[in-house]
Amino acid sequence: MESVRHQSMFALNVLQSQSKMFKALIFTAIVGIAFASPLSPNLLKVIGGGSSSANKVAPKVIDVVVPHVNNDDVHAETVNRVDDVRADGFSAILETSNHISESRNGDVHGNIHGDYGWISPDGEVIQLTYVANENGYQPKGAHLPTSPPIPAAIQRSLEWIAAHPPAPESHEEEDEE
Repeated sequence: MESVRHQSMFALNVLQSQSKMFKALIFTAIVGIAFASPLSPNLLKVIGGGSSSANKVAPKVIDVVVPHVNNDDVHAETVNRVDDVRADGFSAILETSNHISESRNGDVHGNIHGDYGWISPDGEVIQLTYVANENGYQPKGAHLPTSPPIPAAIQRSLEWIAAHPPAPESHEEEDEE
């Protein structure tokens, strides 16, 4: 009987310590979120009730400035959208009022061909075409980075290796056994 009581007390102590740890974790998360908030400290006091004055000021609406978003982007609307799902595949088209466009076609084998484009913050038209199939995702676009050319010495080495393949390995030891 004493053993059961000891086990019960031990389980109760474990649950209480886990509860304390959970509360500490929640408190730490809330404090972290408060410190990471982009809101001003004065506004946090007003929202959180940290102000000691009796007549609290209602929080103001804050205009958040996001670097690469034009006003046009925030209020963009869908100009054209077509979704066609068939037994042999699908096609989809999307165009928005802020010059973002996308189209894609797919077949029953999972092969997808598509393109999308937009106007960058610098005013450059970005256009990307892609194929997604058993060989993976293969994008093409003038704005995508390309690998540097292979140095001449490495290219000569690769050509020499291709022209002089290694001799086949001998398996005489395996055949004798």
